[in-house]
Amino acid sequence: MKIVCSQVDLKNNLSLVSRAVPSRPTHPILANVLLVADANKNRVTLTGFDLSLGMRTSFSAEVEEGGEITLPAKLLTDIVSRLPEGDVSISYEEDELDDNPLVAINALSGKFQLRGVRGDEYPELPTVETENAFLLPINALVEGLKGSLFSASSDEAKQILTGIHLTRNFDSLEFAATDGHRLAVVKTSAQKEDEEEDETSVDTSDESQNFDMTIPARALRELEKIISGDKDNGNVALYVDNGQVVFEVEEQHLTSRKLDGAYPNYNQLIPKNFERTMVVDRKQVIESLERVSVFTDQKNTLVKFKLEPDNSQVIISVEAKELGNATATISAEITGEGFDIGFNIRYLLDGLKALSASDIKFQLNGATQPVIITPLSGLQMTYLIMPVQIRE
Repeated sequence: MKIVCSQVDLKNNLSLVSRAVPSRPTHPILANVLLVADANKNRVTLTGFDLSLGMRTSFSAEVEEGGEITLPAKLLTDIVSRLPEGDVSISYEEDELDDNPLVAINALSGKFQLRGVRGDEYPELPTVETENAFLLPINALVEGLKGSLFSASSDEAKQILTGIHLTRNFDSLEFAATDGHRLAVVKTSAQKEDEEEDETSVDTSDESQNFDMTIPARALRELEKIISGDKDNGNVALYVDNGQVVFEVEEQHLTSRKLDGAYPNYNQLIPKNFERTMVVDRKQVIESLERVSVFTDQKNTLVKFKLEPDNSQVIISVEAKELGNATATISAEITGEGFDIGFNIRYLLDGLKALSASDIKFQLNGATQPVIITPLSGLQMTYLIMPVQIRE
């Protein structure tokens, strides 16, 4: 095999697939990336896989001799990232393939040799048994993932909660995530903004286009990184079978298992009636929380809100008994009686930063009952957060 490619292309694509390479692989070959050179197409394909999440990407290169080899992902990334921009050649001799050949990496600034492993030892990425794809607008995915991923659980013991529940119902896409302490639900359009002029648009009145499934948040975080660039006017193709999903966007290909089990009926958790409401400027709340957060740490995460409807203000405070305290006051439109309520400051900030509207509404009942935060414009998002009991 012998290829010549751009250092920038190699670095960028290697960075993408390396995120699917496990830090503690169960099999030594999984610490490598698979490199396949196609002389007919003059393309190089890179693959990373941890047996759960797989990522594949391809790019143009001058392929003098085709072939396939696997190389240590971390070492290869370290080498390529330190090379200057320009051409990079990668080659090995075919007659050395059975002995795990030394692969030569040459650039203007230096030469390296890496011990490779035969490509046919690398596990195949899972495939789905269907050619029918759901087309999901990239702008809708970007909005939905930004507004939900932060709420997914990181506790593997609650496996179903480590995923995002994705539902398509005719012309809407709904994203839901909860870790048991908070819940984020985002509803977006299942159609591209320019769908009317798009000849490839999908009939969203067709029930066969509906689905609901739970996908690991880790996989969707990688999808978010892929689509958050300049591709926001297109679609992502989603292929689904019983246990697997595959996302395809341009030359990028991401595969992941689905999560088994029933996702909680989160709509039942959202209160319908409220005793109090509070409308505030989102940016002011975030800035105030960040100022008083100097007195919080891993053990002390409580921030107290004192609602004062007569003064049209809310007092935000944090107290650290051994260190001191901090308060901030902001104006607010409050209906209902005043009272005190406590929150986990990190959970509250996560939700506020995911919203994009200038003004937001808090809907509240008692000091220990769920609180709903929604934007007054823009993204259709519901953020439920459980209060923290204030102990005097």
